[in-house]
Amino acid sequence: MSFFSQLKPIVIATSIALTLGISSFTSIQVQAANEQSIYSRADTSQPVWAQHGMVASQESLATRIGVDILKQGGNAVDAAVAVGFALSVTLPRAGNIGGGGFMLVHLEKEHKTIAIDYRETAPAKAHKDIFLNEKGDVVKKLSREHGLAVGVPGTVMGFELALTKYGTMSMSEVIKPAIALADKGILINSDLASSLDGLKRRISQWPSSAKIFYKQNGDSFSVNDTLVQKDLAHSLSLIAKGGSKGFYQGETAEKIVKSIADAGGIMSMEDLKNYKVIERKPVSGQYRGYEIVSMPPPSSGGIHIIEMLNVLEHYPIEKLGHNTAQTLHLMTETMKHAYADRSEYLGDPDFNPVPVDKLISQKYADSIAKQIAYNKATPSEEIKPGDLSVYESNQTTHYSVVDKWGNAVSNTYTLNFSYGSGLVAAGTGILLNNEMDDFSAKAGIPNAYGLIGGEANAVEGHKRPLSSMSPTIVMKDGKPFLVTGSPGGSRIITTTLQVIMNVIDHKLNIAEATAAPRIHHQWFPDYIGVETSLNNDTITLLESKGHKVKTSSAMGSTQSIVISDKGLFGASDPRRAGSETLGH
Repeated sequence: MSFFSQLKPIVIATSIALTLGISSFTSIQVQAANEQSIYSRADTSQPVWAQHGMVASQESLATRIGVDILKQGGNAVDAAVAVGFALSVTLPRAGNIGGGGFMLVHLEKEHKTIAIDYRETAPAKAHKDIFLNEKGDVVKKLSREHGLAVGVPGTVMGFELALTKYGTMSMSEVIKPAIALADKGILINSDLASSLDGLKRRISQWPSSAKIFYKQNGDSFSVNDTLVQKDLAHSLSLIAKGGSKGFYQGETAEKIVKSIADAGGIMSMEDLKNYKVIERKPVSGQYRGYEIVSMPPPSSGGIHIIEMLNVLEHYPIEKLGHNTAQTLHLMTETMKHAYADRSEYLGDPDFNPVPVDKLISQKYADSIAKQIAYNKATPSEEIKPGDLSVYESNQTTHYSVVDKWGNAVSNTYTLNFSYGSGLVAAGTGILLNNEMDDFSAKAGIPNAYGLIGGEANAVEGHKRPLSSMSPTIVMKDGKPFLVTGSPGGSRIITTTLQVIMNVIDHKLNIAEATAAPRIHHQWFPDYIGVETSLNNDTITLLESKGHKVKTSSAMGSTQSIVISDKGLFGASDPRRAGSETLGH
């Protein structure tokens, strides 16, 4: 019998201290029917192991739903779609059907990897000055907490395309567990309770949202209160019956358009009806004998991961050592050049040509390496985008899936800010994104995450905003070796880069590679963000080279799986509570 066949209110499993998959869960309680299962394993030093299939996600129940699909005989795509819908219930700040994202699908039998772009698009009436006042100044609220902030969602159609073309199960089968969770309710854990309480102002300004996420008297929910989402269950049921038409047309679409209009937005029924998912060719490059396969534009992630690895291959990183000052100096200087290029060249390739081949060429990497001083930081104002002639939230979420046939899925999707715009479309239970803030509201003006954009990422009707989301699959001898990705806004790219380097250069196992301290530099502002666990002596040495260093909050939440001849090894990031890696 399926674990989800007799659901009662469920406790969202919360990890403590070091979340390295199920191995870190010291006292996790999951209530199913009238039974209680307690999972506990003392060893947190090793990655989770499995032989036949594995799911790594940011939320425990979603992971278990995915594994259950694999046990039923579903493939990696079936499990990935089931996980994605489940996260819309259990991780409302990032999991979604009111947002969008990117999915990499590797089909082992066909030796083929597909990039599915289900990024949100701007409504048809959007234009480049939409977020400016009469003086030409950016009005931040319009792109963040307003009807104009909402891009046309892509998640439902993206999941449908993936399932229809590359899955083996029906929409009603994979969405059924998510419907049950929304309908019967989940017991709120400390992580969900604290996030809702901390964002009460932004969420509760919308009556349709406050009705769901706060008590009738306006108080915040407490740990172990039950969160029931009946409207969301109904919306998911319409998708189960009608596929994407149950979302983009009819009842749900009408309610979404009305709520956005009431909030001052311009989205129309035609915008929803005309939304299209795009299958793209992944970007790929070589690094020390491995092939790096990642997302192409409108993601900037894949290009810049490959660009940076091309530069770093000039240096003996393994010999220089893991997280030594010299290694981090070279990584930082490389990051500056990549983010400078991001500001100039990256955008929606269907509107502006992106010089992909030049950005990921070895010749271009050679020219960058020649500009990097081995022992001295170069000020960011002296670094310009290369002459090639031609905002993302920390509350994004990523998950990875591998099945017994060798198929793999790397999926990253988002609402942008935590809980998106905060606006629930009345009567649907669906949180709506604020992805329009990922466009450049005005050329040269940083977005909410300090990222500077240019004309290539200006607002335009039907256009997709630039993204840092970087779902990635590393191949070895033509087969998937590492499936990874992360949330983290502008830090997604550098977080994913460091996991890859930790595994390939430093030979860390996936648990070690995941838990290791991280750094980030994005050209401007000109400082290295470092996690507090980075060695103080290393920081002192970086400062002696001319770097400005600031401690930062935890960076990213990687969910990774390594495929080896010994089996599958996976790890969930210790930086976010509630995540789990599990296999069978």
